[in-house]
Amino acid sequence: MFTMPLSRIALVLLVGFFTAGRAMAVNESSKQPPNIVFFFADDQTTSTLGCYGNPIVQTPNIDSMARRGVRFENMFVSQAICWVSRTTILSGLVGRSYGTARSPEDARADAVQTLYSDILRQNGYRTGYFGKWHAKMPQGYKQQDHFDEFEAIGRNPYYKRQPDGSLRHETDLIVDRGIEFIQNHPKDKPFALNMWFNACHAEDGDRRPGIGHFPWPESANGMYEDVAIYPPPLNDPAIFEALPEFLKTTINRERFFWRWNTDAKYQTNMRAYFRMVSGIDNAIGRFIDELQKAGLADNTIIVYSADNGYYMGNRGLAGKWSHYEEALRVPLIIMDPRVPKSEQGKVTDALALNVDLPATFLDWSGASIPQRYQGHSLRAVVNGNTPDDWRKETFHEHFAVRNRIPAFEGLRNQQFKYVRYFDHGNHEFLHDLQNDPSELINLAGDPKYAQTLAEMRQRTTQQVAEYGGPLDPLNAKFSASTPPHPVASAAVTVSPGKDGFVNLFNGKNLNGWEGDPKYWSVKDGAITGVTDGSLKMNRFLTWKGSTIQNFDLRVKVKVSAGGNSGLQYRGTSRPDIGLDVVTGYQCDVVADNPNYNGMLYEERGRRILSHTGEKVIVAPNGQPWIVGHFPVKEFEPDQWHDFRVLVQGNHHQHWIDGHPTADLIDLDAAGRSLEGVLAVQVHVGPAMQIQYKDFMIKHLPDELPLKTAEQHQIPADAVGVRPQGRLPKDWKPPVYGQQ
Repeated sequence: MFTMPLSRIALVLLVGFFTAGRAMAVNESSKQPPNIVFFFADDQTTSTLGCYGNPIVQTPNIDSMARRGVRFENMFVSQAICWVSRTTILSGLVGRSYGTARSPEDARADAVQTLYSDILRQNGYRTGYFGKWHAKMPQGYKQQDHFDEFEAIGRNPYYKRQPDGSLRHETDLIVDRGIEFIQNHPKDKPFALNMWFNACHAEDGDRRPGIGHFPWPESANGMYEDVAIYPPPLNDPAIFEALPEFLKTTINRERFFWRWNTDAKYQTNMRAYFRMVSGIDNAIGRFIDELQKAGLADNTIIVYSADNGYYMGNRGLAGKWSHYEEALRVPLIIMDPRVPKSEQGKVTDALALNVDLPATFLDWSGASIPQRYQGHSLRAVVNGNTPDDWRKETFHEHFAVRNRIPAFEGLRNQQFKYVRYFDHGNHEFLHDLQNDPSELINLAGDPKYAQTLAEMRQRTTQQVAEYGGPLDPLNAKFSASTPPHPVASAAVTVSPGKDGFVNLFNGKNLNGWEGDPKYWSVKDGAITGVTDGSLKMNRFLTWKGSTIQNFDLRVKVKVSAGGNSGLQYRGTSRPDIGLDVVTGYQCDVVADNPNYNGMLYEERGRRILSHTGEKVIVAPNGQPWIVGHFPVKEFEPDQWHDFRVLVQGNHHQHWIDGHPTADLIDLDAAGRSLEGVLAVQVHVGPAMQIQYKDFMIKHLPDELPLKTAEQHQIPADAVGVRPQGRLPKDWKPPVYGQQ
C-alpha cells in the first residue's frame, strides 16, 4: 500500500484554454496559480450522473466537465457519512486520525487548527465557502475565520424565504453567492471557492414523497414526470434476507421505509431525487457561464464530487453508512483547462479518496503539502501521469452514531474488499470484487480464501494502528432502529402509546406539520386555520412524519359557521399547482350543509365519491354507485365534534360523534390510492376558522386484504352518486343495471 506523500513533479505542460468549444495550448509556468472551484454534493453515488452511465438523469453541464476533464472511476470516501467526510477534506485526515479513541466523531483542536483553506490563504489565495458545513468542530470553533468569505447555508428548510417574500432553493442560493464572489474578485489574485450543497440529501424530518422528502430547485420543475424509473438493481428480497441481523435492523432499514418501500413511493422519490441532481447541474451551468463572462475560465480548475454514496433501495436499504460499494463510491470529475487536450475526456481507474482532495488543492496552488496529510495529490493523475507506485489499496471505516449504526473497518483493493464489524463479534466480510462486483457472496468463511482473509485482516490491523489505533469499546448497548419487516411501515420511527395511537399534535406548536403560516397557527391549544374569504386556492397543512396506508384516525374538530375544511388522507403533493397543495381522499368538514359534512371527496381527482349518508361502491371503471343509506344528522358549527376516519385496504369509513357519515369500497385500481400523506385544509369561500386538536392515529398493518368486486357486487338497482358541478335540469342518476 502506498503511504508516502508524492514527490513534486516538475512539468511544463501544454494546457487547454476552456472556452465554449475549443482549446489553445499555453505554458503552465507562465500563468499565475490556477483558481480552484470545488462543487461538493451530498448523498450521491456515481450511478446518478449521465457521464457515469445513468440513462435517465439529465446532467449536461457535469457531463461536459467530464468530456473536458478527467473522470475517476474509482473514487471513494474513507467514511460514508456527511460530517466525517467533510471534516476529512477540511483537515486532510481520516476520521480516526482527527478524533480520539473515546470521541472519534469530534475533531481535536490541533487537527483542525489549520484547514487547507488557511494554507491557501497563506499562499496568496482568496477563499470562499458557501453552503453546508456540518463538521463537528471543537467548542468555540469559528469556521468563518478560516475563509475570506463564509456563509453557512443549510437545509431544513431547503426553500429559503427571500426579502421580497419569494422562496429560493439552497442549491441556487449557494451558487448565487459563488457568482457574487467571482464578480467581486480582484483579477490579480487567485481564488479557491467552495460551493458545498445540501442536495441531494433527503429532508429527513419531512417524509412526504417527492417535494417534501427530496425538494428540488425550481429550475428542475416538471422533469422526469412521465418517466418510469428503473427498479433498484439489487432489489431481490433474498439479498436483504442474506444480511446479518445487525444490518437488517439498523437506520439503513428504517429509512428504507421512509422513501423506497413501495413502488409508488420509490417512483415519486426517485424522480424528485433526479430533479435535485439536475437542479445542481443547472446551477453549475449558471456559474460556468458567469466564470466565462468574467474571463476567468481559462485558468480555473473545477472539481465535482460528493461526500458519500447512497443506497437508493438497493439491498433493501436506504442512506449510506455500511461497507458496500453503493455507500463508499462517489463521483469525482476534475476539469483542468490547462491540461493538454489529448488528456481531456479520459477516465482513470486510479484509486482515489476524499482525503486526497486537500493535498491536490494545495499542490495546484504551489503550496507545500503538510506532512500530517494522509492523502496524496491527484495532480499527476489528472495530467495523465499516474505514478507507478500509486496506492493499490484504500482504507475504509465507520464509527459515527455507533450505538445505532454498526461500526466497521477494513480495506479495499481492485480484487478484494475486507471489513470487520468490530462491535458485532468482529463479523467479517470478504468480497471478490472482480468475480462478484455486487458483493453478494461473503467469502470470509470459505477455506479457499483463508490466506487472503488473514492477510487483509492483518493489513487492516496495521493500518488502524497507523491511523490512531482501535477505538474505545462501545459504552452503550447497540440499539436496533426497526424490525426488518415492520407490520406497519408508517410506525417504524414512532412509539405508539399503550392504546396503539400516536399523537400527531403537541398542543403547543406546529412541529411535524408544514403549511403557510399566513393561514396556519396554534390558537387555544389547537391547530387553527383561518382565511378572510379572499382565497383563490385551498391552503393545506400537511403532516411530515410519514406517509399513511391503513389507519384509524381520531381528531376533535371545530369549524365556524359557513366554514369549509377537510381531513385529507392518502394524498399526493402537487407542486405543479402550488407548494402546499395536496390531492387525495378527504373527509369533508362543512358547517352549513349536512349532506357534505363527513362525506368522502377526492381533491382534484374523481371529486365527490359519496355524499354524507351514502354507502357506496366505486366500480372498477371509477363510477361510484350508491348501495345503501344511513341517516343524515346535523352537527352544530362552533362546537367541538369527534371525527373518525378508518381506512382498511380499499374500505373507507367516516364518523362524526360516533354517527356514520360515509362507508365506501373503492374497486377502482387505477384511480384509488393505497398510501399517501395526511393533511388538513382551509377552503376557498367565505371567511372561516377551522380548529383541530387531540389529533391521534393508529397505524394498522400494511398488508390488509383488498375487497374485491366478486365479494362486493353492485346491485342492479344501485344509482350513481350525483357528481359535483352544475347539471342539466333533467339530469337523472344512472342505474347500474341499465348500463
